[in-house]
Amino acid sequence: MLKVARLLEVPTVLTEQYPQGLGPTVPELGAAGLQPLPKTCFSMVPVARQELDARPQLRSVLLCGIETQACILNTTLDLLDRGLQVHVVVDACSSRSQVDRLVALARMRQSGAFLSTSEGLILQLVGDSAHPQFKEIQKIIKEPAPDSGLLGLFQGQNPLLR
Repeated sequence: MLKVARLLEVPTVLTEQYPQGLGPTVPELGAAGLQPLPKTCFSMVPVARQELDARPQLRSVLLCGIETQACILNTTLDLLDRGLQVHVVVDACSSRSQVDRLVALARMRQSGAFLSTSEGLILQLVGDSAHPQFKEIQKIIKEPAPDSGLLGLFQGQNPLLR
């Protein structure tokens, strides 16, 4: 998602949950050049308030990250309270426990957030294969993605995603 955000010049905010104790963002994420905002609150809204307030035209936010049941959930609820549309990139969110992750995703959906995949959101951002950046975006989409562990949710009936 960061590669696409850079390519499409989508404003990006990076936060780190208690980096003194949990460590910094891993370099594999590709966040070089972004200044992370350290936080201890499970929502990123308090530390990103200045950034959010500086963008009165902001209507939608894409969220991805770790600890879906804590940081992503609390941020989603706070952003919804601010009247923003929240799009959670489900295959770019994780938790230590799959149950925590699934229940958090279900709660976000029940609260009004949109659950989408990275590819779905990327194509929504691009909008058209005639987009000047589409060829570069297509290369990113074709990169093998790690197993998100979500496929089983959509096979058969899953009570959490009804």
